[in-house]
Amino acid sequence: MRKVITLCSCFMLVLLAGCSQPPKPSNKLHLWHWMTDRNDTFLKLAQEYKQETGIKVSIQLFAPSDSYSQKVIAAAQADVLPDIYGILDKKSIVADFIKAGLVADLTDAMDADGGSWKNSLFDKGLADKSFEAGNIYGVKPGIYGVPIDVTNEQMLYNKKLLSKAGINAPPKTFDEFIKDAQALRRVGITPFVSGWGELWLLDCFASNYAFNIMGEEKIFATYRGKVKYTDPDWIKVFNIFTELRDKGVLIDGIVTKGNKYAEQDFALERAAFAFNGSWCVNVYHNMNPNLDYGVMPPPPISSAYPLKIWGSAGSSFVVNAGSPNKDKAIAFLKWLTAKKQQVVLAQETNNLPSNKEALSVISPILEEFARGMDQSTHPNIWPLNEDPSVSEAFDKGIQDIIIGEKTPLQVAQDVQEVKDRQMAKGNYSR
Repeated sequence: MRKVITLCSCFMLVLLAGCSQPPKPSNKLHLWHWMTDRNDTFLKLAQEYKQETGIKVSIQLFAPSDSYSQKVIAAAQADVLPDIYGILDKKSIVADFIKAGLVADLTDAMDADGGSWKNSLFDKGLADKSFEAGNIYGVKPGIYGVPIDVTNEQMLYNKKLLSKAGINAPPKTFDEFIKDAQALRRVGITPFVSGWGELWLLDCFASNYAFNIMGEEKIFATYRGKVKYTDPDWIKVFNIFTELRDKGVLIDGIVTKGNKYAEQDFALERAAFAFNGSWCVNVYHNMNPNLDYGVMPPPPISSAYPLKIWGSAGSSFVVNAGSPNKDKAIAFLKWLTAKKQQVVLAQETNNLPSNKEALSVISPILEEFARGMDQSTHPNIWPLNEDPSVSEAFDKGIQDIIIGEKTPLQVAQDVQEVKDRQMAKGNYSR
């Protein structure tokens, strides 16, 4: 869903960019985005805003997302960023933008009127572009982005296919899930599909169960180098994929399958379960409007700790700190995330609204996704993340387990070797 481009190398260019004549305030705002599925709705809402306020909002779409990111890089270098834009990258890159003076601090606006704007939005959506006191990035504490929608990743189940296998309700535990998968196999139905050719989605699924098996304290201790990946709890996480493989749960070729192809498999009823994000509601509707399915969290494997799901802002906008129209840009984003406009966005694009007050009018299937936001977490709000090379070894190791090339212990040892090398180089987790 999010193709990212590393921007670190660009910031010296940003800081050294030549000074241009500063633009003057006007009644016209410029907004850049990458969301093809929302463009028509953005244009309609911008027209409504002009009628209400007299301020024109020029909506410009640059797609796909990697092209959009390149556009933002070039604009940052030339100091010609628009009034409102989005940053499609990890937290450390957002921090670099902020420290380069390219993103406005929205905390005062969020806290005005008793915090009415902030309190109307999902905390997990705001956290995506927020920085706490003492954060590892060295950013002044504050709120720097406005979530336009929120998202989380859960499991989907096809009600018709489950019924064919005699399954009357979705599984509540991992053991029940395995039994249901075998029942589906017996009647010729592929149990599970996901786009695990995309490492981030596989990493998401694995981290859900890591939280469930060992809890967040031990996970972060591992990232700090205090716990090894050869620890028995991490072996349990790797063993999950051995069981999924050996019990015939997974669709053939899952480790090379892109998520858009996995979405086709589920929408066209070629698999009974899927692991995907809430954006899939719009995708499935376009592929198969008659698809009858439900939403469930991944079934827990342990009762020791709660199972967390990934959830955060789906899409966020930031305000250009150097814009002469900064206050007007903030006012527009406040209007865009008010209940009325959020209802329009949710109904027309089938995405979860970032405004909690808009939940009362969303579709039943989106409401099922919305229930998971309270149990959500995300790398963008964690106190630290694993070194990227270690994460890559972890995720590729799981792929090796699924195709039978390595055992969980072998993968754990391989990942720990990468971790040890990175620690020796001083490349600690951020």
